[in-house]
Amino acid sequence: MQIDRLIRRIRDKWNPTALGLDTRLDYIPEEFARPFLKKSPGEAVFAFNAALLETLADVIPCVKIQIAYYEAMGTDGMECLSRTIATARQLGYVVIADAKRGDIGATASAYSAAYLREDSPFRADFLTVNPYFGTDGMEPFIADCKASGTGLFVLVKTSNPSGREFQDIVAEDGRRLYEMVGDRVCEWGAKLIGEEGYSSIGAVVGATYPEQGEALRARIPHTYFLLPGYGAQGATADGLAACFDERGEGAVVAASRSIICAYKKTGDTNFDVAAREEAVRMRDELRSVLGKRK
Repeated sequence: MQIDRLIRRIRDKWNPTALGLDTRLDYIPEEFARPFLKKSPGEAVFAFNAALLETLADVIPCVKIQIAYYEAMGTDGMECLSRTIATARQLGYVVIADAKRGDIGATASAYSAAYLREDSPFRADFLTVNPYFGTDGMEPFIADCKASGTGLFVLVKTSNPSGREFQDIVAEDGRRLYEMVGDRVCEWGAKLIGEEGYSSIGAVVGATYPEQGEALRARIPHTYFLLPGYGAQGATADGLAACFDERGEGAVVAASRSIICAYKKTGDTNFDVAAREEAVRMRDELRSVLGKRK
């Protein structure tokens, strides 16, 4: 099961970081991009991604690829996405396709077929999904996870400020909507618990809401968390500690711009060097905080 592989890769590197490849052309140094742009924008994005993946392979165990940025480039971007996923897998990364898909019936099955099956054109290890359609919208994704050993990260408590407009609504039984979704995620994943004690059906829990994350950690103890919002959105390692279990495990922290655009802050012309320095700094910060929980 990929959830076990994710946990072990994180443990091997002692680094619960997911490199977010939310890559846009304006994130790429102009001098680096120029020769690749002669062919296509997708070629420049792929070259940038590949350089980062090569440089960070011994530091970071996981990569989260935001699909929207590649879709926005059309067919060129989707080719870039395919090559980026293939390169990440070849280098040993656990790959999360951040697509936030959701629908019912045949449409949900088609979304799942794109990312979660052995013959998927954009084969990933995990896919982010939107649970708004309820159980029948989730079933095709869960079925593919059972068949292929892949996993999901279901939106539970998102990192954006206005997410509370819906997610914090209180139901008649006193639970907030995000708590109800978390409980249902736990139910969906109950039969997909891996050897490491966590389910293949995980939850997206915004790193910008540490108190809610701590409460959810206690509420759904076998659900693995994907924590977006570190760095550029303001979340810190100290605030995230309670989202992990007593072993300092149970979650992976996504960081995108803070790593891939680190060169813009340092002024370093070598973007990959700056990215590595920031990735190591983040890793050490997380280690310092999570080491206290072991």
